[in-house]
Amino acid sequence: MILTLVLFIVTCALLILSILLFPKIQIKNFRINTFWIICLISALLMIIFQCVSFTTIKDTLLSDNAINPIKILILFFSMTFLSIYLDELNFFSYLASKASKLAKNNQVSLFLILYAFVSLLTIFTSNDIVILTFTPFICFFAKNAKIDPIPYLIGEFAAANTWSMMLIIGNPTNIYLASSLGIDFIGYIKVMFLPTLLSGLFELFLIFILFRKRLQKSISYEAKETKIDNIPNFIIGISHLSICLVLLVISSYLNIPMWLVALCSSISLVLAITISNIIQHKNFSNIIKTTKRLPYNLIPFVLSMFVIVSALNEQGISSYLASILGNELIIYKYGFSSFIFSNIMNNIPMSVLFSTLPQMSQLENLKAIYASIIGSNIGAFLTPLGALAGIMFTNLLSKYNVKYSFIDFIKYGTIISIPTLLIALSTLLITI
Repeated sequence: MILTLVLFIVTCALLILSILLFPKIQIKNFRINTFWIICLISALLMIIFQCVSFTTIKDTLLSDNAINPIKILILFFSMTFLSIYLDELNFFSYLASKASKLAKNNQVSLFLILYAFVSLLTIFTSNDIVILTFTPFICFFAKNAKIDPIPYLIGEFAAANTWSMMLIIGNPTNIYLASSLGIDFIGYIKVMFLPTLLSGLFELFLIFILFRKRLQKSISYEAKETKIDNIPNFIIGISHLSICLVLLVISSYLNIPMWLVALCSSISLVLAITISNIIQHKNFSNIIKTTKRLPYNLIPFVLSMFVIVSALNEQGISSYLASILGNELIIYKYGFSSFIFSNIMNNIPMSVLFSTLPQMSQLENLKAIYASIIGSNIGAFLTPLGALAGIMFTNLLSKYNVKYSFIDFIKYGTIISIPTLLIALSTLLITI
């Protein structure tokens, strides 16, 4: 147990240091993220020193249930593929340019419209996709309009990691935690709709109060309207995403697993676009670019963290944590502890760890799971380590020369995330 715990603590410490000091390493012409390498080495060491058995790993990877890590990765990558393809056709850039046009040189209007767009898109796609697509637009627009990008960037990042709670597909942590108790699409939204709505609106009010003075300056620049590339292919893409969402909603009634719905939707999209491109005499650059943009480093990261958390379970550390949390004030204990653990070990492995529940009643287990989902989403904007979205966000800001230090991240994250978390958890008490 001691060796497992030491390796786990060292891994978490190195993850934090990697984000602060060496987020990427250069090997010839390739730049590689360090966070997944650290986790992979730790997982291999735990296997070598027999902190976790091969039988446990094999049973986890080959298990025929909803929390199989392979199935969760397939679901996430399939949904990401559908969203990135639409981005390759300039769909998200088109919406962003529309937002600037609707604002009519008024920063308050622009802030509110962008927040609404980001929130809506996050609900139906995912927080990672929205951050990857809207962050460059905000940086570019603010630079040319000579306005402060920070209010918009904080609004975008907070919105993407709060409204992602609304649907089960909004965040990989939602998928894993909900699947661990067999929660279906409809059951999930019945509970999470109101906590997401109230915490999202409160968060918007809080951010607006924080930056209201900075948003008084008028805008002297209007972004050029972006056009959607290839309307026939766009119709195919948006139709596939829409149909996929509908099928995910009713998948539990059809007794079809969500990962299979998403996988078939992405395969169908590729086939439909291939036929469309042949008819239009177009090349396949958008499909190729979409495939290249998939977050492949998530695969070794997730699988490695599954090994690490399996070791914690096998050595009894997870059970010890569960006994500390107990079965009183479950929503607040699990909500705040998952919020903190997300920023110690990232919210994806945290969700794996917190899916191991003590022997409680069904209702108590549900409270713990939903509270952990809230903590895993809102915890993403306390520090950059809270989620992969935070790591991508800080990398993008560095790329576009926007000054936003680690201290700035924590300062604004603390002010916004803790009150938002309290609102969400308190609302959960009503809905569950």
